[in-house]
Amino acid sequence: MKNSKFIYLTVFAAVFAACEPEFENDVTADYTSGEADFSSYVAVGNSLTAGYMDGTVYRSGQMNSFPNLLAQQFALVGGGAFTQPSFADDVNNVGGLLLGGNQISSTRLVIDASEGRPENIAGTPSIEVANQQATAYNNMGIPGAKSFHLLAPGYGSLTGLGQQPPTANPYFVRHATSPNATVLGDAVSKNPTFFTNWIGANDVLSYATNGGAQADGVTPADDHNETGNLNPLTYGGNDITNASVFALTYDLIINGGTHPLLGPVTGLTSGGAKGVVATIPSVTSIPYFTTVPYNPISAEVINANPQAALLTQLYQFLAVATNGRISPLNTTAGTTNPVLISDVALTDLGAQITAYANASGNPLLVANANALGALYGRARHASASDLIVLPASSVIGASNGGQAPFDVVGVTFPMSNKWVLTSAEQAKVEAATVAYNNAIVAIANAKNLAVADMNAIMNQLVSGLRIETGQTYTANYFSGSTTEGQVLFSLDGVHPNARGYAVIANEILKVINAHYGAKLPLHNPGYFTGTQIVPVNN
Repeated sequence: MKNSKFIYLTVFAAVFAACEPEFENDVTADYTSGEADFSSYVAVGNSLTAGYMDGTVYRSGQMNSFPNLLAQQFALVGGGAFTQPSFADDVNNVGGLLLGGNQISSTRLVIDASEGRPENIAGTPSIEVANQQATAYNNMGIPGAKSFHLLAPGYGSLTGLGQQPPTANPYFVRHATSPNATVLGDAVSKNPTFFTNWIGANDVLSYATNGGAQADGVTPADDHNETGNLNPLTYGGNDITNASVFALTYDLIINGGTHPLLGPVTGLTSGGAKGVVATIPSVTSIPYFTTVPYNPISAEVINANPQAALLTQLYQFLAVATNGRISPLNTTAGTTNPVLISDVALTDLGAQITAYANASGNPLLVANANALGALYGRARHASASDLIVLPASSVIGASNGGQAPFDVVGVTFPMSNKWVLTSAEQAKVEAATVAYNNAIVAIANAKNLAVADMNAIMNQLVSGLRIETGQTYTANYFSGSTTEGQVLFSLDGVHPNARGYAVIANEILKVINAHYGAKLPLHNPGYFTGTQIVPVNN
């Protein structure tokens, strides 16, 4: 009954939100645009600009994109019409994409109240990518786009989706004005008088969300981090963009000029537009990396396992065979155990482990001596400095389908690299983020553009961000109805929910008011919905 009551309250709040879109706004206030001209506002960026949340773009979610929320306030001071890619074909409001009738991306995430966990909402996507709109919109946020993708001809080509690897983006394919159009070119075709540019997160995020992007067994020297590679055409999907490439690309997006490979580029300010650029948040502070603890395996779970004695013996053996790199299990009530992970940066102790197994006299260890060496040669326990990615919660403790007892993921089978971002990998993410943000701020300052420091806002969220209403918001993941009102992130753990996008819009409005002498009202984030909870997802 508690869950049902909460659902009713959530629905009531959503209806109330539709009636009360702003707060602390004096209806008699003399709103002004200051030095800015909002008659043609264009937003450039990635999924954060597109209104992506809960793992997809869906019809009702897109309406809460931060550019759309900004445009609502700009309209009070002469702002022109603001258009977004049409999601009218999302008839069931479930998101996801089809290509040639085949589903290529998942529906949005919701909380199933009957099970208390996030899952994809029941239903089939109805958005067919091949039904192209061939239209430039004011919101040119493209989910998945990296900085250099904004300049890439063919990024909206339908045929490019069929190449391996794909050279096009299905979201841009839906509305690119031509197969050879560029995101920036379509944005500039709207003749912006004002713009926002929030691009760059994916240049490092995809590396991080894939646990550092290293394949298991690959040596650290081949870590796919494009530190010295200046040609983005050779980058893999999860590579970190070289800082010099990012700076050059970002400058062209803002100022225009000549690209060494692509030729002339018209920038966002080429027609005299003013605007706001946003820095890149520290991606490792988002719930995707901070929700799953490094030590989630309780002693009670170990002791309840039918093979508890065998597990204890295995760990005692590994503690000796790895010189303590793997510790004995904690089996005292109230204690926890870290997950077992594979770390390719470690010295391979496989031969040593095999030798110890052969000398152990234990029939099970002797019979599997070579396999044990291969399995645990580069294994260790996770530490507090490691970040376990959110999707790992679905595999920890599950069987990988292999031979028992060596098949339990995170317990007897080391978790693969894609589930863990080590401290060394985090350092690469941080170095790239700092370099990108330095470039963003320098380019903006040279053009006297306003800067919205989203990196600073994210850092405040980690400890609790208190806004004008007195409400404090956090960078936590959904954990139940008692804290739901404080959560700004959607269920994918990366993107904001509607409330979070309202907070972002407000931060940009504050910057516009301060930098351009405008007087624009803020939204009340409390009037926007957070996590959607459904009674039963079927």
